Amino acid sequence: AALGPMLREYIISEAMHALRIPTTRSLAVTLTGEPVFRETVLQGAVLTRIAASHIRVGTFVFAAHYAEKEDLIAIADYAIARHYPHLQDEPNRYLLLLREMMERQAKLIAQWQLVGFIHGVMNTDNMTISGETIDYGPCAFMDAFDPDTVFSSIDTHGRYAFGNQPSIGGWNIARFAECLIPLLADEEEEAIAIAKAELANYPKRFMHYYQEGMRAKLGLLSEQPDDDDLTKQFLQLLMKYDADYTNAFRALTEKIKPAESFFLSNDFTKWEEKWLARLAKESKPLEQVFDEMNEVNPAVIPRNHQVERAIAAAELGD
Repeated sequence: AALGPMLREYIISEAMHALRIPTTRSLAVTLTGEPVFRETVLQGAVLTRIAASHIRVGTFVFAAHYAEKEDLIAIADYAIARHYPHLQDEPNRYLLLLREMMERQAKLIAQWQLVGFIHGVMNTDNMTISGETIDYGPCAFMDAFDPDTVFSSIDTHGRYAFGNQPSIGGWNIARFAECLIPLLADEEEEAIAIAKAELANYPKRFMHYYQEGMRAKLGLLSEQPDDDDLTKQFLQLLMKYDADYTNAFRALTEKIKPAESFFLSNDFTKWEEKWLARLAKESKPLEQVFDEMNEVNPAVIPRNHQVERAIAAAELGD
């Protein structure tokens, strides 16, 4: 590809790794010395990517459409042996493959949402069977909080917007389940019923990881009935005041809040009173709670304007 997108993948994938989010890694970016033609002529480059494997949902979609059942079995068995070896001797291993792959994806996409990461192009060829983030094309970390944020020039209808990522993840997993239909039961109707029953668990699994992560971001160590409302109210205020997603969570633990409209508002003061009252119910002292919040709320992310500056400098030879 062109040098710029390859460097973007290097920077973002290494940031994701540092944030403890499952991801493929970037070993190297090498110039080819050849031009790449986009809107303008750009420098060509090759990215060397490291992954547990490069098997994607799209691999299975291709096999289901163009290969024989025996080939589909071979790919599924290979994926199990490589990524889920504990399932190899299970009689219902293909159903368990679907279940465990779905679990990994639910957790992964929840982690994306928790740090404000926008993948950009979540098609089936960009979802791994291993549960690693892959194919960092037009991706970015969100600045001001807005679920409708997109980061792809071709995504004119917002299919891959930040707020849509959980449901698109479910859509991709459903395509994976369709590929496994011939392997789930001898009768197609029975196999479809099995797949549908399994897929119905995806929203619950995603919400489990997302809500667990959000409680950690707000220092809510135990689980209380009103926690979800407290989280939603905070996110609504971020959106109302166009507040920075990463900085707002980080600033919650600061004694002196930034002089920004969000923190100076009566809305935030009222929310903060409820939040502090909720934290008072925890068994740990406030300073310890704040320390634990800072463990999960990033202080530094690859800001898009800085990524663009780095790429522009590299393209000029720096």
